[in-house]
Amino acid sequence: MSTFKSKLHQMTVEYATEYWNDSCSEEELIYAISHGAVGATSNPTIVHMVLKKELHRWREQIQALIQKNSTWSENEVTWKLFEEMAVYGAGFLAPIFEEHQGKKGRLSIQTNPTLYRSTDALIEQAVHFNSLAPNMIVKIPVTSAGVKAIEEVTYRGVSINATVSFSVPQAIAVAEAVERGLNRRLAEGQSITEMAPVCTIMVGRTDDWMKVLAQRDEIDIDPSHLDWAGIACMKKAYAIFKERGYHAKLLAAAYRHLGHWSEFIGGDLIVSLPYEWQLKVNACDIDVKERMSAAVDSRIIEDMYQKIPDFRRAYDEDGMTIEEFDRYGATVRTLRGFIASVHDLMAEVRDLMLPNPDLKKAQETVKA
Repeated sequence: MSTFKSKLHQMTVEYATEYWNDSCSEEELIYAISHGAVGATSNPTIVHMVLKKELHRWREQIQALIQKNSTWSENEVTWKLFEEMAVYGAGFLAPIFEEHQGKKGRLSIQTNPTLYRSTDALIEQAVHFNSLAPNMIVKIPVTSAGVKAIEEVTYRGVSINATVSFSVPQAIAVAEAVERGLNRRLAEGQSITEMAPVCTIMVGRTDDWMKVLAQRDEIDIDPSHLDWAGIACMKKAYAIFKERGYHAKLLAAAYRHLGHWSEFIGGDLIVSLPYEWQLKVNACDIDVKERMSAAVDSRIIEDMYQKIPDFRRAYDEDGMTIEEFDRYGATVRTLRGFIASVHDLMAEVRDLMLPNPDLKKAQETVKA
């Protein structure tokens, strides 16, 4: 009989692969930590979903924020709520953070996605978010402005999680920016011991973009090959990170199928799974064994490489310049989604600040 609670638990015991909960939900965090998770994440999309799911836990706190700060706009109330939800989630990970001296047990909090063009604004918010709790890790998008911000805030002692990232050139740009920031700290005699920088590759969104292009451009390609685009980019980036000894650790996110978990088992990286994917992993019949070193079928890579120019841009180390990151299709699609989620989250807060009188009247009519 197995001594492991689950497949995810087994993975974390037998391999260096870390597992994070891709949410700051209390219920989901408790489950994940009990199965071996050592980190968690949030972003506007996640926070909006958590708020809808756990509004009963946050309604009074939101009302208190509204009443206490009578001149605040809905934007200010929303971002204060965003911070408080992240801090609350970070509390569940604090014992892990202390046990591992800062190398594990952090919660990712995302900078405002509308700031993706402003290095200074990203730096200011990242430094502020870092001050909210000892075990915060701050998400910064891998745009041209974001790469500059990553170097600067790393120099200032902020552990970053680079997000809105889908490609090998983005991952390398992040790793190099982190190295520059860390080296500047070391040159001044400042400590980097407890810092734990992370670079996300949103493997599922890499796949999504290839599928959009295949349909849009009527590319004749085996559709099953497109499920390997993100995995191929992650495995190539991982080999480069290991060869060069970068301090940043890679993280796989945006799950679309179980290969986005199973193909990374055994790697010294992080798999950040949404709750529903944790349940799928723990219920599946896939063996927990090392696959990180298994190369993606060269025929699959060659097929995408020859037929989809944007796969070449994502897969080649020099496939994009830093200035080109902002206009890469997956970047634009993801930023648009995150920014839309900010507005959706703000609408939830608005309904508590300015309850819809027509809705109330309609409810009273139904009751009558």
